[in-house]
Amino acid sequence: NFSSPPESARPWVYWYWMHAAVSRKGITADLEAMKDAGIGGVYLFTINGVTQPPLYKPPAEQLSPEWYEMVRFAFSEADRLGLKMAIHSCDGFTLAGGPWITSELSMQKVVWTETIMNGAKAYHGTLPQPETIRDFYRDIAVFAFPMPNGEDITSAAIIPKVSTSNGRNAQFLAERGNNEQFRSNDPCWIQYEFDSPFTCRSMKVSTEGNNFQSQRLRIETGNDGIHFDQLVQLVPPRHGWQDAESDFTFALPPVTARFYRFIYDNEGSESGSEDLDAAKWRQSLNISGIELTGAPRIHQFEGKSGVIWRISSRTTTEQIIDSLCVPLDQIIDITDKLDEKGFLSWNVPEGKWVILRMGHTSTGHTNYVGGAGLGLECDKLNPDAVRIQFDHWVGDIIRRVGPDLAARVLKTFHTDSWECGSQNWSPVFRDEFLRRRGYDLLPYLPAFAGIPVQSAEVSEKFLSDVRLTIGELVTDNFFGTLANLAHQNNLDFSAENTAPVMTGDAMQHFQKVDIPMGEFWLNSPTHDKPNDMLDAISAAHIYAKNIIQAESFTTLRMDWHEYPGALKSLGDFNLALGINRMVFHVYTHNPWLDKKPGMTLDGVGLYFQRDQTWWKPVKAWTAYIRRCQVLLQQGLPVVDIAVFTGEETPRRALTPDRLIPFLPGLFGDEKLSEEKVRIENTGIPLQEKPGGVFHTANTFALKTWIDPLRGYHYDSFNKDALINFASVKNGRIMLSGGMSYGVLLIPGSRKMSP
Repeated sequence: NFSSPPESARPWVYWYWMHAAVSRKGITADLEAMKDAGIGGVYLFTINGVTQPPLYKPPAEQLSPEWYEMVRFAFSEADRLGLKMAIHSCDGFTLAGGPWITSELSMQKVVWTETIMNGAKAYHGTLPQPETIRDFYRDIAVFAFPMPNGEDITSAAIIPKVSTSNGRNAQFLAERGNNEQFRSNDPCWIQYEFDSPFTCRSMKVSTEGNNFQSQRLRIETGNDGIHFDQLVQLVPPRHGWQDAESDFTFALPPVTARFYRFIYDNEGSESGSEDLDAAKWRQSLNISGIELTGAPRIHQFEGKSGVIWRISSRTTTEQIIDSLCVPLDQIIDITDKLDEKGFLSWNVPEGKWVILRMGHTSTGHTNYVGGAGLGLECDKLNPDAVRIQFDHWVGDIIRRVGPDLAARVLKTFHTDSWECGSQNWSPVFRDEFLRRRGYDLLPYLPAFAGIPVQSAEVSEKFLSDVRLTIGELVTDNFFGTLANLAHQNNLDFSAENTAPVMTGDAMQHFQKVDIPMGEFWLNSPTHDKPNDMLDAISAAHIYAKNIIQAESFTTLRMDWHEYPGALKSLGDFNLALGINRMVFHVYTHNPWLDKKPGMTLDGVGLYFQRDQTWWKPVKAWTAYIRRCQVLLQQGLPVVDIAVFTGEETPRRALTPDRLIPFLPGLFGDEKLSEEKVRIENTGIPLQEKPGGVFHTANTFALKTWIDPLRGYHYDSFNKDALINFASVKNGRIMLSGGMSYGVLLIPGSRKMSP
């Protein structure tokens, strides 16, 4: 095997067809070059639509007869050359959508409007319809409950005078729905001054795009505009890179004051990481709205409802006392009083009442890098929508190519980068929740809107069940359905990660996947994916998956100076980390034989393609990789420590820096000192890497943690593996797939599970 590595040890490539610029002669040249270079197979992706004018004539636009013919020809040429192929789950590289996905079949989210009514009279009128995307909205329920104390107090109605320490006009910050932005590179404060004392229990921060500093303001209050007391230092949630789609709601210690100051000073900011993405960049304040309210709100309910990937601490009774929560027995379901046009007829009891109209709409996410196959992303919780997506894309390709040819060449079905946000509703969600959790979610539904039901503890437990259910449905109804469809077509199923974008357990979905896949980036600290790598590697170990792939050497901005000698150490590191099959990113199709270097994925690489100056000698490097991979695909790795990832959702594999509080002696004094300096992040030093990209120099980088436990190794271990696949024999934790561990570490409170 070492002398003549088998097919399973060959690296593969991502093969991108850009802008419908595809030719038969280019397909032949590409595939012959791959064969000569020792490549085993290709992941075929079609990226973006036809440019005007077309880059290549005639264009082969996705879903057209010409395109299907090009795909069929590529299959036949791969068959001639003995190369294997994989097909992605949709047009583009994210994630599973197309023009056949209607709004009803798309990813869904819970939306609501709140109306306050005076009682002791009949109400006949149309309730405001909640947010509606793609002209699609459906009601779930209408609730009425006695208005909690402070529910009608808001700075959007009792408008304060807004001033700033630098004299800039910021009155717009108090206007709901404002699109202007207050920016500052220097420490400053924003002040809200009310005519009379204002009671505040929560606040909402709005931004245009990601802005870390707007989530870590220090809040001070006072009554004379001179003397101030600190109320709280806001703590940002852990968050991923698609985090600009929702506001941030903070539960605050209750306070009554005339003056509120929001103080910005970036000193003391945490350095960036994959679960704190906005902290990676040059730090400044950029904020579009601050709304104070007397209403109690569940702390960071946006992430806790699962509509976005965030992790934050639980709401405490100090923030929301039980008497401010809405008792379950006071929530009245008046859905039957609303007609299909949103007109409500109801005899309102005495007192002030809150009417909560709750429904669901599309998230609006699309497979945005697709071309003619562009459309809404399918509902990831609804297996019917998933089957429709598979049939209209992969099923059609197999039918058009021909089952016999497809059977010889097409070996893998693939889902790639999860870039379509999260979702917290589906037509199947209520029934699935009841089946999995054992109770009906409907009475607790106001918690989706941040309204505390019964108590802070009960609300948090309910929302935890919501996130747990979302994660299970992603695993079972999306990945499980796709796995079944792939296997019905005699295909292996490979997949990349779901986090930090889709709510769930970032390892559990790999249970349904034949070939887990991470990704690592070259010379691109802001985009590297250390958790992705560890999720895939640990999941492969605990779920007994032999082949562990990585999207390899992706580069944010190609400098055109990459060559195998400069790539080898990073490749070696990731092989040693645990992968055993590289998939090079990216081989971009060149439709011309007389134009070099041909096409690129904009500036994103690596440029691994037949027109590279070092293409002919590259097979020496791929031969080395094949020999490494054939050995790494044998047997089982020796791993000493199983680290439990906990019961919080979302959850991920832990990077080594998160283990320092629990295993300091294994890291040693030198590493502890280095990490102390990195975490303190004094002065927030910047680094330029690659050229033109400035980011914090202290961003977590996995490749700097060479042998962090000094000879020992660890896997992350999720709840699913611990309960369903683990046993103890002869003092060791044994997994059904053969892995064993001498130590189980159960970390306490930490950043990913506060």
